[in-house]
Amino acid sequence: MVRFKQVEDIAKIMKNVEQVRNIGTLAHVDHGKTTTSDSLLMAAGLLSPKVAGKALALDYVEIEQLRQMTVKAANVSLYHEWRGKSYVVNLVDTPGHVDFTGHVTRSLRMMDGGLVVVDAVEGVMTQTETVLRQGLNEYVRPLLFINKVDRLIRELRLSPQEVQQRFIEIVKEFNTLVELYADPEFKDRWKVDFRKGQVAFGSALHKWGLTVPIAVEKGVKFDYIVDIYERGNQEELSKDFPLHVALLDMIVEHVPNPKEAQRYRVPKLWKGDLNSEVGKAMLECDPEGPLVIAASKVVADPHAGFVVTGRVFSGTVRQGDEVWLLNTRTSGKILQVSLYMGPYREKVDDVSAGNIVAVLGLEKARAGETVVDFRYKDAMVPFERMSYISEPVVTIAVEPRKSGDLPKLVDALRKLAIEDPTLRVYINEETGEYLVSGMGTLHLEIVLWDLKQRTGLDIVTSQPVVRFRETVRKRGNVFEGKSPNKHNRLYIYTEPLNEETLALLQEGKVYADQDWRERAKLLREYAGWDTDEARGIWDIDENLNILVNRTSGIQYLREVADTIVQGFRWAMEAGPLAQEPIRGVKVVLVDAQLHEDPAHRGPAQIMPATKNSIFASFMDSSPTLLEPLLKIEVRVPQEWLSGALNVLNRHRGKVLNLEQRGMLMRVLGEIPVSESFNLADEMREATQGRAFWATEFAKWSPVPLSILPDLATEIRKRKGLPPKLPTVEDFVTL
Repeated sequence: MVRFKQVEDIAKIMKNVEQVRNIGTLAHVDHGKTTTSDSLLMAAGLLSPKVAGKALALDYVEIEQLRQMTVKAANVSLYHEWRGKSYVVNLVDTPGHVDFTGHVTRSLRMMDGGLVVVDAVEGVMTQTETVLRQGLNEYVRPLLFINKVDRLIRELRLSPQEVQQRFIEIVKEFNTLVELYADPEFKDRWKVDFRKGQVAFGSALHKWGLTVPIAVEKGVKFDYIVDIYERGNQEELSKDFPLHVALLDMIVEHVPNPKEAQRYRVPKLWKGDLNSEVGKAMLECDPEGPLVIAASKVVADPHAGFVVTGRVFSGTVRQGDEVWLLNTRTSGKILQVSLYMGPYREKVDDVSAGNIVAVLGLEKARAGETVVDFRYKDAMVPFERMSYISEPVVTIAVEPRKSGDLPKLVDALRKLAIEDPTLRVYINEETGEYLVSGMGTLHLEIVLWDLKQRTGLDIVTSQPVVRFRETVRKRGNVFEGKSPNKHNRLYIYTEPLNEETLALLQEGKVYADQDWRERAKLLREYAGWDTDEARGIWDIDENLNILVNRTSGIQYLREVADTIVQGFRWAMEAGPLAQEPIRGVKVVLVDAQLHEDPAHRGPAQIMPATKNSIFASFMDSSPTLLEPLLKIEVRVPQEWLSGALNVLNRHRGKVLNLEQRGMLMRVLGEIPVSESFNLADEMREATQGRAFWATEFAKWSPVPLSILPDLATEIRKRKGLPPKLPTVEDFVTL
């Protein structure tokens, strides 16, 4: 019998870490994660059985209900009984759309297990693969729920044997991905097995579900389920085989408790000394140890300030605790401790290790922050940085209709950028425009809706445009950059970073604030860097460019080093070709002549000299534009294949693989983001609506040389720049 539990009861159970499970839903968009979550909320007494499956209760942001789509991660703590014992399941419902994968990345740090929801008809799609790969990378144990089984029976009219065969295909494909992406120690252990009850199947909409052990125990065969659907009595299924029982039993049995999980997750997520007091406390999930919280989400509450949600890895959080924020290097005081119950925060006295907590008072904290007991600030190192799989590539300009409302808009944009680190907000100094970059058009649509809700302003926006990146294809010559007063000279060359270095930067293994010895070692071992060059890194910016000092014995260089770094960052923000950000370039300082009087080598002299010498070498290094490419997967009946391929060809798409999957053809390809805006309408028209497809960010790729000059000129015209492309001579001062 399901019994509603008060927050106080849940808080008591949380203190026994062996009775806690941290789980998240992971899936492709529209495969039914939030509908599945409704059944779990109903089981905990938080939702009426009449509306479960249709309420989408964890889609509590208004736009989520309007669009029938999850756009933000939501947390809830549920009560469940299994084999006579009480358990708390801390559930995170994550978005499935590719534009919101940043929420998934941040949520994974809080989970120990992932319930991967797969549509029985569509099977394992592109985004399923992406979120599973992300989960395995964070050592999150996957379980499988095959949803929408009713579609196989009612739409495709499959026989019981064909339905079971479809299940086998999905499990096989799922386990192939686990084999491909899991670390060696988990490749076999984390594959899902029907017989062990690690795969559930059912219909979240109709609130029924089974695992093989439950089916065997109850003596039910698949013919019975098909027969019930044919008679239209699916309500019987939800009474006899409630979905929440199958899922929560599977979660409690197969997801490790936080103590077990942290023994293998902490060494993966934290590179500090495991034999230290803090290290041992985290490995043991010790509620009496030093307080350590990994912050995963920051939300601006209009009444309470910033609410920080995160996983407690060690210690116990209490109101009044003095803490230290490692990344921002500031102290803080916890003003309130609470649990999230969907949209509501319920205040509690304390939350111990192994659980998910929401705290007030840490105004400087950001997603990915490591929070530690103030007394241990010098003994702690941060958790591994979160690496996002895609980048903001679509940009719009925003402004209020009334200029007096600008401060209100800027404040709201600042808060949005804090809540969502995958959103970029910056000002174009030359045009005065406020530019907002997101993962895609849907991401920006949701951001605009959110802005209007928060501010009540009438906001004017431009058409979305794709932001390109600038880079070089070869090493350029060394060029001299003179300061405006001609008293200082810098000698710099540029060259492209190799693929190995870019991979280390993208994965967050090499970054600006890293210990220089560790960074040099990684670059030498994995990217083939020269020892002196690896030790001479001065800066790494967010667009994956590196500034290296290869000089020796230069007088006054130490005094202007910070100014040269500022000049480097200034240059990287907008390249010479089309004022797009520069990406993947190594900038090397080889010599310098500096004036002895500090008054003659200030920022106004050194920064232009840095920028001009970088740009001169850049234009000498075969500059090009990089465009963002999407990976696209199309599944279409064979007779409509040519229509789908024609659409891809018209949009500069490239087919990478073509294979038959049952009655459907599966096309894997790449398509530029700039060509994807009208894709949906054209694909529907060309295939009579028979194709279903998905996209995700794949990579940055050089634009074809044949269109490079015209494209660069077009971008320059759009920005109000002179249409003529610059040359080396434009940046060399005689």
